[in-house]
Amino acid sequence: MRLVIQEPSIAAPSLLAQTLSEIQQLSQSSGSFVQLTDHAYYLPLQSQPDTTKISQYCQSHALDYALVADEHTLQNIGLAVMDMDSTLINIECIDEIADMMGIKPMVAEITESAMRGEIQFEESLRRRVGLLKGLDASSLQRVIEERLQLNPGAKEWIAACKQHGIKTMLVSGGFDFFADYLKNLLGLDYAHSNSLEIIDGKLTGQVLGKVVDAQAKADFLIQARNQLGLNQSQVIAIGDGANDLTMMKEAAAGIAYHAKPVVQQQATYALNHSGLDGIINLFSTHS
Repeated sequence: MRLVIQEPSIAAPSLLAQTLSEIQQLSQSSGSFVQLTDHAYYLPLQSQPDTTKISQYCQSHALDYALVADEHTLQNIGLAVMDMDSTLINIECIDEIADMMGIKPMVAEITESAMRGEIQFEESLRRRVGLLKGLDASSLQRVIEERLQLNPGAKEWIAACKQHGIKTMLVSGGFDFFADYLKNLLGLDYAHSNSLEIIDGKLTGQVLGKVVDAQAKADFLIQARNQLGLNQSQVIAIGDGANDLTMMKEAAAGIAYHAKPVVQQQATYALNHSGLDGIINLFSTHS
Protein backbone atom coordinates (compact mmCIF):
# COMPACT_ATOMS: atom_id res chain seq x y z
CA MET A 1 0.00 0.00 0.00
CA ARG A 2 0.99 3.65 -0.19
CA LEU A 3 0.27 6.65 1.99
CA VAL A 4 -0.91 9.58 -0.15
CA ILE A 5 -0.63 13.08 1.30
CA GLN A 6 -2.04 16.07 -0.56
CA GLU A 7 -3.37 19.58 -0.27
CA PRO A 8 -5.58 21.76 -2.52
CA SER A 9 -3.89 22.43 -5.85
CA ILE A 10 -5.37 25.93 -5.94
CA ALA A 11 -3.19 26.95 -2.98
CA ALA A 12 0.51 27.82 -2.97
CA PRO A 13 2.55 24.63 -2.33
CA SER A 14 3.11 24.18 1.39
CA LEU A 15 4.09 20.51 1.68
CA LEU A 16 7.56 21.18 3.01
CA ALA A 17 10.25 18.58 3.67
CA GLN A 18 9.72 18.98 7.42
CA THR A 19 6.00 18.23 7.11
CA LEU A 20 6.67 15.08 5.09
CA SER A 21 9.42 14.01 7.48
CA GLU A 22 7.08 14.32 10.45
CA ILE A 23 4.40 12.27 8.67
CA GLN A 24 7.00 9.66 7.73
CA GLN A 25 8.00 9.33 11.38
CA LEU A 26 4.37 8.93 12.40
CA SER A 27 3.98 6.15 9.81
CA GLN A 28 7.10 4.41 11.15
CA SER A 29 8.26 3.81 7.59
CA SER A 30 11.88 3.66 6.47
CA GLY A 31 10.92 4.61 2.91
CA SER A 32 10.95 8.01 1.25
CA PHE A 33 8.14 10.13 -0.11
CA VAL A 34 7.73 10.25 -3.90
CA GLN A 35 6.50 13.50 -5.41
CA LEU A 36 3.42 13.29 -7.62
CA THR A 37 2.73 17.02 -8.08
CA ASP A 38 3.58 20.26 -6.31
CA HIS A 39 0.73 19.43 -3.93
CA ALA A 40 0.85 15.64 -3.58
CA TYR A 41 3.28 12.95 -2.45
CA TYR A 42 3.07 9.27 -1.65
CA LEU A 43 5.03 7.03 0.69
CA PRO A 44 5.37 3.30 -0.16
CA LEU A 45 4.50 1.14 2.85
CA GLN A 46 5.20 -2.49 3.60
CA SER A 47 2.65 -2.75 6.39
CA GLN A 48 -0.37 -0.79 7.59
CA PRO A 49 0.54 1.92 10.10
CA ASP A 50 -1.50 3.19 13.02
CA THR A 51 -3.39 5.99 11.31
CA THR A 52 -4.66 7.72 14.46
CA LYS A 53 -1.71 10.10 14.80
CA ILE A 54 -1.41 10.55 11.02
CA SER A 55 -5.08 11.49 10.86
CA GLN A 56 -4.76 13.99 13.71
CA TYR A 57 -1.65 15.53 12.16
CA CYS A 58 -3.23 15.90 8.71
CA GLN A 59 -6.43 17.34 10.10
CA SER A 60 -4.49 19.98 12.06
CA HIS A 61 -2.51 20.89 8.92
CA ALA A 62 -5.52 20.86 6.52
CA LEU A 63 -4.10 17.95 4.52
CA ASP A 64 -5.82 14.97 2.93
CA TYR A 65 -4.35 11.54 3.58
CA ALA A 66 -5.24 8.07 2.37
CA LEU A 67 -3.84 4.57 2.66
CA VAL A 68 -4.25 3.41 -0.93
CA ALA A 69 -4.08 -0.24 -1.99
CA ASP A 70 -1.33 -1.00 -4.52
CA GLU A 71 -3.84 -2.30 -7.06
CA HIS A 72 -5.77 0.99 -7.03
CA THR A 73 -4.19 2.79 -9.97
CA LEU A 74 -5.55 4.72 -12.95
CA GLN A 75 -4.36 1.90 -15.21
CA ASN A 76 -6.65 -0.55 -13.40
CA ILE A 77 -9.82 1.57 -13.57
CA GLY A 78 -12.30 1.11 -16.40
CA LEU A 79 -15.30 3.09 -15.13
CA ALA A 80 -15.66 6.16 -12.89
CA VAL A 81 -19.17 6.90 -11.60
CA MET A 82 -19.86 10.33 -10.14
CA ASP A 83 -22.59 12.16 -8.29
CA MET A 84 -23.44 15.63 -9.64
CA ASP A 85 -24.66 18.11 -7.01
CA SER A 86 -21.92 19.19 -4.58
CA THR A 87 -19.60 16.61 -6.14
CA LEU A 88 -18.95 17.38 -9.81
CA ILE A 89 -20.47 20.85 -9.41
CA ASN A 90 -20.45 23.37 -6.59
CA ILE A 91 -24.19 23.64 -5.93
CA GLU A 92 -27.31 21.66 -5.12
CA CYS A 93 -29.32 22.56 -8.21
CA ILE A 94 -32.70 22.14 -6.59
CA ASP A 95 -31.73 24.58 -3.83
CA GLU A 96 -30.76 27.18 -6.41
CA ILE A 97 -34.00 26.64 -8.35
CA ALA A 98 -35.85 27.18 -5.08
CA ASP A 99 -33.94 30.41 -4.57
CA MET A 100 -35.66 31.74 -7.68
CA MET A 101 -38.92 31.39 -5.73
CA GLY A 102 -37.54 32.75 -2.48
CA ILE A 103 -37.84 29.39 -0.68
CA LYS A 104 -34.22 28.22 -0.71
CA PRO A 105 -33.90 27.80 3.11
CA MET A 106 -36.97 25.57 3.23
CA VAL A 107 -35.78 23.35 0.36
CA ALA A 108 -32.14 23.35 1.46
CA GLU A 109 -33.15 22.07 4.90
CA ILE A 110 -34.84 19.05 3.29
CA THR A 111 -31.82 18.53 1.01
CA GLU A 112 -29.41 18.50 3.95
CA SER A 113 -31.58 16.08 5.89
CA ALA A 114 -31.63 13.67 2.95
CA MET A 115 -27.87 13.93 2.37
CA ARG A 116 -27.28 13.10 6.04
CA GLY A 117 -29.46 10.02 5.62
CA GLU A 118 -32.18 11.19 7.99
CA ILE A 119 -35.05 10.80 5.50
CA GLN A 120 -35.46 8.65 2.40
CA PHE A 121 -34.19 10.32 -0.74
CA GLU A 122 -37.31 9.75 -2.86
CA GLU A 123 -39.55 11.24 -0.18
CA SER A 124 -37.26 14.25 0.14
CA LEU A 125 -37.09 14.78 -3.62
CA ARG A 126 -40.85 14.68 -4.13
CA ARG A 127 -41.37 17.07 -1.21
CA ARG A 128 -38.82 19.53 -2.60
CA VAL A 129 -40.04 19.33 -6.20
CA GLY A 130 -43.60 19.83 -5.01
CA LEU A 131 -42.58 23.19 -3.58
CA LEU A 132 -41.42 24.29 -7.04
CA LYS A 133 -44.86 24.07 -8.63
CA GLY A 134 -45.60 27.02 -10.89
CA LEU A 135 -42.02 28.14 -11.41
CA ASP A 136 -41.17 29.26 -14.94
CA ALA A 137 -38.98 26.64 -16.64
CA SER A 138 -36.63 29.38 -17.86
CA SER A 139 -35.32 29.52 -14.30
CA LEU A 140 -33.44 26.27 -14.96
CA GLN A 141 -31.29 27.98 -17.57
CA ARG A 142 -30.70 30.87 -15.20
CA VAL A 143 -29.25 28.44 -12.65
CA ILE A 144 -26.73 27.26 -15.25
CA GLU A 145 -25.84 30.78 -16.34
CA GLU A 146 -25.75 32.43 -12.92
CA ARG A 147 -24.98 29.75 -10.30
CA LEU A 148 -23.55 26.50 -11.63
CA GLN A 149 -19.78 26.02 -11.57
CA LEU A 150 -17.59 22.95 -11.79
CA ASN A 151 -15.85 22.03 -8.57
CA PRO A 152 -12.07 22.63 -8.53
CA GLY A 153 -10.14 20.00 -10.45
CA ALA A 154 -13.19 18.64 -12.30
CA LYS A 155 -11.80 19.29 -15.79
CA GLU A 156 -8.42 17.83 -14.83
CA TRP A 157 -10.05 14.71 -13.41
CA ILE A 158 -12.19 14.08 -16.49
CA ALA A 159 -9.17 14.72 -18.75
CA ALA A 160 -7.19 12.12 -16.79
CA CYS A 161 -10.03 9.63 -17.24
CA LYS A 162 -10.01 10.16 -21.00
CA GLN A 163 -6.22 9.86 -21.12
CA HIS A 164 -6.37 6.47 -19.39
CA GLY A 165 -9.41 5.16 -21.27
CA ILE A 166 -11.68 5.33 -18.23
CA LYS A 167 -15.37 5.60 -19.06
CA THR A 168 -17.19 8.33 -17.12
CA MET A 169 -20.76 8.23 -15.85
CA LEU A 170 -22.79 10.88 -14.05
CA VAL A 171 -25.59 9.51 -11.88
CA SER A 172 -27.68 12.07 -10.06
CA GLY A 173 -30.74 12.41 -7.93
CA GLY A 174 -30.91 15.85 -9.52
CA PHE A 175 -32.27 16.74 -12.91
CA ASP A 176 -31.46 15.89 -16.52
CA PHE A 177 -31.52 19.56 -17.55
CA PHE A 178 -28.25 19.98 -15.66
CA ALA A 179 -26.83 16.46 -16.07
CA ASP A 180 -27.17 16.58 -19.86
CA TYR A 181 -25.54 20.01 -19.92
CA LEU A 182 -22.55 18.64 -17.99
CA LYS A 183 -22.38 15.52 -20.15
CA ASN A 184 -22.01 17.69 -23.23
CA LEU A 185 -19.71 20.21 -21.57
CA LEU A 186 -17.22 17.62 -20.30
CA GLY A 187 -17.71 14.87 -22.86
CA LEU A 188 -18.93 12.31 -20.34
CA ASP A 189 -19.89 8.86 -21.62
CA TYR A 190 -23.13 8.43 -19.67
CA ALA A 191 -25.56 10.57 -17.63
CA HIS A 192 -28.61 9.43 -15.67
CA SER A 193 -30.88 11.67 -13.59
CA ASN A 194 -34.47 12.70 -12.91
CA SER A 195 -36.83 14.58 -15.23
CA LEU A 196 -38.98 17.47 -14.05
CA GLU A 197 -42.47 17.63 -15.52
CA ILE A 198 -42.98 20.89 -17.41
CA ILE A 199 -46.35 21.90 -18.88
CA ASP A 200 -46.95 25.20 -20.67
CA GLY A 201 -43.51 26.40 -19.65
CA LYS A 202 -44.13 25.85 -15.93
CA LEU A 203 -42.90 23.25 -13.46
CA THR A 204 -45.83 21.13 -12.27
CA GLY A 205 -44.18 20.04 -9.03
CA GLN A 206 -43.93 16.45 -10.28
CA VAL A 207 -41.05 14.16 -11.26
CA LEU A 208 -41.51 12.08 -14.40
CA GLY A 209 -40.90 8.34 -14.20
CA LYS A 210 -38.99 6.41 -11.59
CA VAL A 211 -36.92 8.48 -9.19
CA VAL A 212 -33.15 8.05 -9.40
CA ASP A 213 -32.51 7.17 -5.77
CA ALA A 214 -29.64 5.35 -4.04
CA GLN A 215 -30.53 1.94 -5.48
CA ALA A 216 -31.05 3.35 -8.98
CA LYS A 217 -27.57 4.90 -8.86
CA ALA A 218 -26.12 1.50 -7.96
CA ASP A 219 -28.18 -0.18 -10.68
CA PHE A 220 -26.87 2.21 -13.34
CA LEU A 221 -23.32 1.49 -12.17
CA ILE A 222 -23.87 -2.27 -12.38
CA GLN A 223 -25.52 -1.98 -15.81
CA ALA A 224 -22.63 0.02 -17.25
CA ARG A 225 -20.07 -2.23 -15.59
CA ASN A 226 -21.63 -5.30 -17.17
CA GLN A 227 -22.03 -3.67 -20.58
CA LEU A 228 -18.34 -2.73 -20.56
CA GLY A 229 -17.29 -6.21 -19.48
CA LEU A 230 -15.67 -4.93 -16.30
CA ASN A 231 -15.59 -6.39 -12.81
CA GLN A 232 -16.05 -4.61 -9.50
CA SER A 233 -12.30 -4.15 -9.03
CA GLN A 234 -12.23 -1.87 -12.09
CA VAL A 235 -14.87 0.60 -10.92
CA ILE A 236 -14.71 3.62 -8.62
CA ALA A 237 -17.60 5.75 -7.36
CA ILE A 238 -17.48 9.34 -6.09
CA GLY A 239 -20.10 11.14 -4.03
CA ASP A 240 -20.91 13.28 -1.03
CA GLY A 241 -24.33 12.23 0.27
CA ALA A 242 -25.99 9.25 1.92
CA ASN A 243 -27.73 8.37 -1.34
CA ASP A 244 -24.29 7.67 -2.87
CA LEU A 245 -23.37 4.92 -0.40
CA THR A 246 -25.20 2.10 -2.18
CA MET A 247 -23.34 2.71 -5.45
CA MET A 248 -20.05 3.06 -3.58
CA LYS A 249 -20.49 -0.45 -2.22
CA GLU A 250 -20.68 -1.75 -5.81
CA ALA A 251 -17.27 -0.25 -6.62
CA ALA A 252 -13.73 -1.27 -5.76
CA ALA A 253 -13.29 2.12 -4.11
CA GLY A 254 -15.79 4.69 -2.93
CA ILE A 255 -14.46 8.23 -2.67
CA ALA A 256 -16.12 10.70 -0.31
CA TYR A 257 -15.68 14.17 -1.81
CA HIS A 258 -16.15 16.95 0.79
CA ALA A 259 -18.84 14.63 2.06
CA LYS A 260 -21.23 14.26 4.96
CA PRO A 261 -19.78 12.39 7.99
CA VAL A 262 -21.87 9.28 7.32
CA VAL A 263 -20.31 9.02 3.86
CA GLN A 264 -16.75 9.64 5.04
CA GLN A 265 -17.12 6.89 7.62
CA GLN A 266 -18.10 4.29 5.02
CA ALA A 267 -16.04 5.40 2.02
CA THR A 268 -12.73 3.83 1.03
CA TYR A 269 -11.03 7.22 0.67
CA ALA A 270 -12.02 10.77 1.59
CA LEU A 271 -11.01 14.14 0.15
CA ASN A 272 -11.88 17.04 2.45
CA HIS A 273 -9.45 19.70 1.26
CA SER A 274 -8.33 18.74 -2.25
CA GLY A 275 -10.26 19.32 -5.45
CA LEU A 276 -11.44 16.55 -7.75
CA ASP A 277 -7.96 16.42 -9.23
CA GLY A 278 -7.04 14.88 -5.90
CA ILE A 279 -8.55 11.65 -7.22
CA ILE A 280 -5.80 11.57 -9.84
CA ASN A 281 -3.21 11.67 -7.07
CA LEU A 282 -4.93 8.89 -5.13
CA PHE A 283 -4.60 6.56 -8.09
CA SER A 284 -1.23 7.70 -9.48
CA THR A 285 2.12 6.07 -8.75
CA HIS A 286 4.36 8.48 -10.67
CA SER A 287 4.41 12.18 -11.52
